[in-house]
Amino acid sequence: MTIDACAGLVHRGDPDRFAAAIAAPVPDRARLFPLYAFNLEVARAPWVTREPLIAEMRLQWWRDVVAEDRPRAHEVAGPLHALIREAGLPVAVMDALIAARRWDVYSDAFADSAAFEGYLQDTGGGLMWLAAVALGAGPQVEPAARDLGWAVGLAGFLRAVPELRARGRLPLPDAGPDAVRSLAQEGRARLARARRGGVPHGAALSAWQTDGLLRQIVADPRRVAEGRVQLSEFDRRRLLVWQAMTGRF
Repeated sequence: MTIDACAGLVHRGDPDRFAAAIAAPVPDRARLFPLYAFNLEVARAPWVTREPLIAEMRLQWWRDVVAEDRPRAHEVAGPLHALIREAGLPVAVMDALIAARRWDVYSDAFADSAAFEGYLQDTGGGLMWLAAVALGAGPQVEPAARDLGWAVGLAGFLRAVPELRARGRLPLPDAGPDAVRSLAQEGRARLARARRGGVPHGAALSAWQTDGLLRQIVADPRRVAEGRVQLSEFDRRRLLVWQAMTGRF
């Protein structure tokens, strides 16, 4: 039950956030890795089984973990429990993040655009706000953190659309080019608002690719369906170094 174990999980399962955490100030890493490992465990819980009941049980296990006063003997749950206690993480936000992943268990489409946007708010937005709190942000930062996390979550979701379809999901309420471009434009607008909101540097680093990816989609929304939302390795490295040095996203 160590930070190193959490870092190892993130390295294997979420390399983009691992790179962001490594680029963060050293003291921030001990708080980001348990949180990112928790998010990874929750995000993949619906996908490790084809049995909806078992997936629901896995998600409920994590809801119990964050609600309990005593830590469980688990490589992520232990460090996460310590972080909840030390940083005062809002348990209700963590619970909403887990509950939102129930959509991933089933093959139903989102009921409407509001349901899709709520999913991004509870997953991407919730995770960014948790990271900001873990790094000492006050309540005035929440709107910016949630805007930033929503944009990060959107970019990641749009990249995953071909895989979600291959797994029998109906990922977007409207998959037409105009609707997809509008989503990407909304993501960029939220990024612009977040830049003025004081999101801690270590937390904001997870947005290092987001604007570049959303720009691609605005220019050509067909990239989403065709699985062509991807930065070159050169651009990935350049953007991460630039954001780490400047704090700008």
